[in-house]
Amino acid sequence: MTSDLVLLPGLICDERLWRDVIAGLDARSVVADLTQDDSIAAVAARTLAAAPARFALAGLSMGGYVAFEIMRQAPERVTHLALLDTSARPDDDARKETRRKGIEMVGQGKFIGVSRGLLGSLIAPQHMGMPVAREVQDMSERVGPEVYKRQQVAIMNRVDSRPLLSEIAVPTLVGVGELDKMTPVELAEEIASGIAGADLVRFPDSAHLPTMENPGAVVEAMKRWLGR
Repeated sequence: MTSDLVLLPGLICDERLWRDVIAGLDARSVVADLTQDDSIAAVAARTLAAAPARFALAGLSMGGYVAFEIMRQAPERVTHLALLDTSARPDDDARKETRRKGIEMVGQGKFIGVSRGLLGSLIAPQHMGMPVAREVQDMSERVGPEVYKRQQVAIMNRVDSRPLLSEIAVPTLVGVGELDKMTPVELAEEIASGIAGADLVRFPDSAHLPTMENPGAVVEAMKRWLGR
């Protein structure tokens, strides 16, 4: 198994996103800091500066956008690639406007309302009111409003990664929660179909955060992936 693994969180997520997965893997794992910059290119460059010389790379949601950028900036350093609950597409105008409205609301001091409003899109309906829901909310509150604004600016200005897919030549896992509405299964299928030899895995009992909702399924998929 690959010994070094760099993990990339999603929007307003921290190390908690990957905690249970890390516990199940036999790898030297580090969760990158995606909170400091307001462009995907800068986030990727910061991650690369802190990363081992060669490493496996896994990103969820925003982390997937950063993973694509790392594959543009330094593909020779990545041994394996995992893209979970993410998209290769850029934001369309409607999605950008939604993000701008979120930033505006946070600027008006409504961060808790925004983060709570996101919760129903992040986890499966059966997990609402369960401990995992509180953990997701706590995670977003730890990360906070200033990071939310920076990350949303970075996300809405990201480039189209679809032209990159055919250039990816490392063992690749594409994973998605079966109930994910934010980046639904068809977007994972698009990524997997564009990368030669990619494995597509659908995680049951999960929406957008399978690493917290069903970590056992993610661990099993990542073990197979790291063994390739």
